[in-house]
Amino acid sequence: MSRTAFITIAGRTNAGKSSLLNAIVGEKIASVSSKPQTTRTRITGIKNIDDVQLVFFDTPGLHKPVNKLSSHMLDTVRESVSDIDGVVFVSDCTREITQQETELLGSVSKSGIPVILVLNKIDLLKSMSDIAPVISELTEKFNFEAVIPVSVKEKNGVDIVIDEIMKLSSESVHYFPDDMITDQPERVLAGEMIREKLLELLRDEVPHGIAVGVEKMSERENSDILDIYAVIYCERESHKGIIIGKGGSMLKKASTQARLELEKFFGIKVNLKCWVKVKEDWRNREGIIRSFGLSE
Repeated sequence: MSRTAFITIAGRTNAGKSSLLNAIVGEKIASVSSKPQTTRTRITGIKNIDDVQLVFFDTPGLHKPVNKLSSHMLDTVRESVSDIDGVVFVSDCTREITQQETELLGSVSKSGIPVILVLNKIDLLKSMSDIAPVISELTEKFNFEAVIPVSVKEKNGVDIVIDEIMKLSSESVHYFPDDMITDQPERVLAGEMIREKLLELLRDEVPHGIAVGVEKMSERENSDILDIYAVIYCERESHKGIIIGKGGSMLKKASTQARLELEKFFGIKVNLKCWVKVKEDWRNREGIIRSFGLSE
């Protein structure tokens, strides 16, 4: 009989949740950036191993809500840790555990949902002995199915995480086709790839006010070219100037990097056209948040 496990990946911002999801699935389906709060919605990743189907929910990072968008992000986290087979809780082992992390771990523990603790970024430690106090502190407070130190960046320990997740599977039909890696529409994936490049290139005050909407995505007839037309939305005129850059240099650089990644992902030549528009204070406007698909 086939087996299935539904798993939520949770934790603080910038702990490596999306990187872990990408490493497990084997494809880049979630945006990754050194900037916090890169993931805004719950992203489903799918990994099939023999007769076992693992379905993952990558959630936005835990943070203090500052606007309606960030409140939606935290609602997504809370909703994603119910009615599942297990939680993979990713923590940055180089930083102290926050109150929000402790509260979420406590809430999940009370529910009886199995939790696998993944302590990421061991490649940044001077010595592996540095992680012992962290493990001791957390295992005294909570019961974990497993505690796994990893370096997602160096792909060290990811296979152990997969082995532990496999143990949480139970007899079930597979809910997705075996060749499927995500339920995200291609337009959403394309928009997130563009937004990720902007996150990597822009100043700290701009990225969180950016959303990307793909208005057209179609393959040309009798030609191996995929046309993608995207609009980059920002909150201020001054931000628009930063995104475009002097003589269009920043927009061109971000578009080029995004195009190369899109071509790699879709396996086809891509013609990417990007425009920048201003929607003032959109992160506090429910209608716009919904139009971007950023609320449940």
